[in-house]
Amino acid sequence: MATASTPGAQEQQRGDQRSTRSLRHFEVDGWHNDHGEVRLEDLFTLPEAEPDSSTLMNGDPWTSFTLIAPVLRRDLVQTVRSGPVPGYDDLDLTTVIAQLVQQELEAFGTSGGQRLDDADSALVLRACTAALKRHGIELDFPFRNYSGFRTYWINNDMSGSWQARRSYVQDLFEPVLAALFRLADARLEAVTATAVSPRAGTGWSGVDQEIQEIIKRFRAAVTPQDYRAVGGNAVGVLEALGMAVHDPAKHLSPGDDPLPRDKTKERLDRYIQHTLPGGDNEALRGLCRKAIEFAQKVKHRPTPTRTEAGVAADAVIMLANILRRIADEL
Repeated sequence: MATASTPGAQEQQRGDQRSTRSLRHFEVDGWHNDHGEVRLEDLFTLPEAEPDSSTLMNGDPWTSFTLIAPVLRRDLVQTVRSGPVPGYDDLDLTTVIAQLVQQELEAFGTSGGQRLDDADSALVLRACTAALKRHGIELDFPFRNYSGFRTYWINNDMSGSWQARRSYVQDLFEPVLAALFRLADARLEAVTATAVSPRAGTGWSGVDQEIQEIIKRFRAAVTPQDYRAVGGNAVGVLEALGMAVHDPAKHLSPGDDPLPRDKTKERLDRYIQHTLPGGDNEALRGLCRKAIEFAQKVKHRPTPTRTEAGVAADAVIMLANILRRIADEL
C-alpha cells in the first residue's frame, strides 16, 4: 500500500480532497431555500473546515471518496426558536423540526445512529416546543436533552425495552404531527381564491404553473421583500394569461404592431375588449382591468403588506378563472 510520501499516495490524497470539496459545494448550495418545499436535510450543513478524523464518516482520509458527516445548522434552529425564518414556510419548517426530533429520540432510545450531540438535542427540543406553540400546539418535553431522556426512561420502566421507548416517542408525536398536517391541509384550502368551476385548474398549463408558484410563494412570505416578490409572481400569472389568450389575428387591428410578451396589460385589454364588448359588460371589463392594475402596483411598491400581497394573488387567480370561463363560453 502506498504511504502518504509516495507520488501515488499524494495523487490519491489530491483526488480525495477534490471529491471532498465537490461534495461540500453541492450540499451547501442546497441550503438556500427559495420558498420551495422544506426538507429534513435543510436543517443540516457540512462543516466549513477541511475534514479531519472527527468529521469523516468512515474515519479514513486515504479512501478514494470521503463523506463528511453533516452538522446541525444551529443558527437556523436558533432562529426558528425565536420566530418565523424569512424565506421558509414556518408551518413546513415546524413540521420538519418535529419530525427530526421524533427520529432523533427514537434513534437515541433504541439502536443509536442519532445525528445530534447532547447540546444540539437541547437546542432542537427548545426550538420544537417554541415553533409548535406558534401554531397553537402544546408539547412540553419532560426532559431537556438526550441525557434527560435517558434518565426519564430509566425512571419510567423503559430501561429494558427498545420497543417501549419507541412506542413512547411515537405516542408523544403522533397527535402533534396529525395536528400539523391538519393545519397544512386547512391552509391549502384557504390560502387563496378558489374558483367555483368544477375544473381543477384553468387548463392553460403555463397559467396553472404560475398560480401554483404564487400560492407557494405567498405561504412562505414573512417580510415586505417577500410580499413584493408575491407581487412579481402575480405579474407572472398575468404574463402567462396574456400568452394563453392573446390571438393577434383576432385582437389586433390591421396595421397594429405585434404586442410582445411584456405588454401584458395591452394583451389582456385587447382580449377583454374583444370578448366582453358593449355596455352590459362594462362592469366586468372594469373588474378585470382593476385586478391587473392592482397586481402590477403591488409588484412595484417598496414595502407591500401581507394583505396587499394576498389580495394581489387572489385578484390574478380570480382573473384567470374569469377569463377561462369566458373562453369556455365563446
